[in-house]
Amino acid sequence: MTNRQEGPSALPAGEAPRPMKSSEWVQADLLRQLDDGTFAPGARLPSVDELSRRYGVGRSTVREAISALKAMGRLAVRQGGGTFALAAPPPAPARDRPALWSGRAATLKRILEVRRVLEAGCAALAAANRTAEDVAALEALVAEMERGLGDQSLGEQADVKFHLGVAAATRNPLLVDMMESLTERLHDSMRDTRELWFYAEQSTAERLLREHRSILEAIRDGDAAEAQRRMEAHIAKVEQVLNELA
Repeated sequence: MTNRQEGPSALPAGEAPRPMKSSEWVQADLLRQLDDGTFAPGARLPSVDELSRRYGVGRSTVREAISALKAMGRLAVRQGGGTFALAAPPPAPARDRPALWSGRAATLKRILEVRRVLEAGCAALAAANRTAEDVAALEALVAEMERGLGDQSLGEQADVKFHLGVAAATRNPLLVDMMESLTERLHDSMRDTRELWFYAEQSTAERLLREHRSILEAIRDGDAAEAQRRMEAHIAKVEQVLNELA
């Protein structure tokens, strides 16, 4: 991916690689540009070949990202005519959200069960084994989450990186490998987790940020039991909502 810096939204110097597969970060970056008006509704996007060169990825990766954005209702693909930006669809009314979750609740519950077992243990071990560098890295990720308030794509990415950072702070490479092997599913579940968290609490991104910060504080303080409890509560909250919707 040597050409990535040539893209319309090259990563800032020193930013860590996104913890997701290539099509997902291409999708996330295109979505950001659709949201911020870089590609206004009706605007024609560069060709697949051009986007492939800009991002330094294969054409199939770009097509996968475009397909996902088309399914979200953010792009229209005209056969032989190009790809065009669409306005964001209005959010589903709150009363309709339970019906939207019923179809994928069982799968997400299984993922959350794995996350609760694995990540609660990671939080406890991180509190016991973290170094000053680990704490600084987690603090930087929480700061990144704060900077991303109001930007769903950036918030999701920072959320995933925070949970991977907790695993890294365990100083156990096997746990890091296990978390990284779940990265794709972790990102998908994180998006669902955030939406359900907001639905359950009728809350805001600021409150979710405070919850992550509380996990960081327990790890920084070396309180393994409290770090584990806060991580468990963080994930169990969404499991409870899913049980209510099932």
